[in-house]
Amino acid sequence: MTLAHWAGQFPDRPAIVSQHGDRSFAELNAHANQLARALRRRGLASGDGVAILCANRAEFAEVVAATQRAGLRLTPVNWHLTAAEAGYIVDDCEARAFVADARFAGIAAEVAELAPSAEIRLAVGGPIAGFDSYDEVLAPESGDDVADPLLGSSMLYTSGTTGRPKGVYRRDTPPTSAAALDLYGYRPGEDVHLCTGPLYHAAPLAFSLAAPLHAGVGVVLMDGWEPEAMLRLVEDHRITHTHLVPIMFHRLLAVPHDTRRKYNVSSVRMVIHGAAPCPVLVKHGMIDWFGPVLFEYYAATEGLGTFVDSTAWLARPGTVGRPVGDAVVVRDDDGAPTAPGEVGTVFLKAPPTGRFEYFKAAEKTASAYSDDYFTLGDMGYVDEDGWLFLTDRTANLIISGGVNVYPAEIDAVLLTHPAVGDAATIGVPHAEWGEEVKAVIELKRDVAPSPELAAELLALCRRELAGYKCPRTVDFVDHLPREDNGKIYKRKLRDQYREGTLH
Repeated sequence: MTLAHWAGQFPDRPAIVSQHGDRSFAELNAHANQLARALRRRGLASGDGVAILCANRAEFAEVVAATQRAGLRLTPVNWHLTAAEAGYIVDDCEARAFVADARFAGIAAEVAELAPSAEIRLAVGGPIAGFDSYDEVLAPESGDDVADPLLGSSMLYTSGTTGRPKGVYRRDTPPTSAAALDLYGYRPGEDVHLCTGPLYHAAPLAFSLAAPLHAGVGVVLMDGWEPEAMLRLVEDHRITHTHLVPIMFHRLLAVPHDTRRKYNVSSVRMVIHGAAPCPVLVKHGMIDWFGPVLFEYYAATEGLGTFVDSTAWLARPGTVGRPVGDAVVVRDDDGAPTAPGEVGTVFLKAPPTGRFEYFKAAEKTASAYSDDYFTLGDMGYVDEDGWLFLTDRTANLIISGGVNVYPAEIDAVLLTHPAVGDAATIGVPHAEWGEEVKAVIELKRDVAPSPELAAELLALCRRELAGYKCPRTVDFVDHLPREDNGKIYKRKLRDQYREGTLH
């Protein structure tokens, strides 16, 4: 119960700062104890499930802390989902308690009806029909540390890009290690972490809530990300650490230089990033601005692969790190290890403890593993010195005329154009070649699409890429479909073209 430790060390220091309310370490710890007692009093026991549908606010952190000390299994739910989609998750995870934010009252009641096992229903931030008040349930309980804490766990659901989403479950969840926290260089009671993404997602939950609080570091929660708002918070709170994704880098770099100069970001010592490939020029731009403070990871809900700091990355631009020992292997289509520089499927070695399985999906679990390894579906290669480079996901691979084309490489070139807000290169059906390379572009605000701009983008690709990689056509759209972690949902984009809803 490290939160209890820090509550004793720094009782009055801010643990959570948010637009919906703040908590000191002492307050956060006390509320977590109250909630743990309230849930136990209502019959929850070690291993039972709790689901939460909530914006970035202090109560989210309280629920995380309470489940961790009461031996419960927590499943955060994406509040962008429909009631049917969210209801499926709350029901499938076998939640016995469901905590919902009144901001999402419109779907919360429907979700509860779809998950009858969640008999304990608590509303935060206001009333929800059929839910008890979170504050009223906590009020009669003691805030003293529980006498018999039991380590809880979390079970997040995959994005569901193929079929229904499934819970990523670990029967043995190791506690956060001191070695892992040393990577961040946290200074307890001094540093401040800025959480920029939604806490229902794995990366913000782990890197921007669990890790800093475990280390005695306060967290500032953003409820919705916007570039200048982030810069303002960095200056106002002297932020030392934050977690971002590459699309945020791209949008930060689009902020005018005059606006950038208004904010002092010199307090930042580490920007953790991952979730999607980061174009080399974009990362160079961020390092030029913030300094060599970027720290990249290659990981997913299922497991962790590699890390790389700015110094090592600058020596080998594009790498996501050098695996330790046999932690990562790249295999060809026959399952054999590839030679240095040869592209194949990237496999990560499952840890001896904390091995994941897909909840109630034995066949899917079995198909994810190959011996002691599993794959996230990424393709890449290792160089002569063992550094790992990613090329793209297997699902995004374009095969045109029998030749493999990696869209991420093309996207990176398109993003260098000053008019491009974001880019998604996909393969669309072609009678002769099988697939044709198409660039789908979301332009920056106040930039108008035109045939001349499309021609300019095609010319840019022809200058920078081999001919077979270049898009044959460019389409402009108002908004590219995105997953909740910022990655472009390319499968949905491809399906829209195949269904004729885009041209």
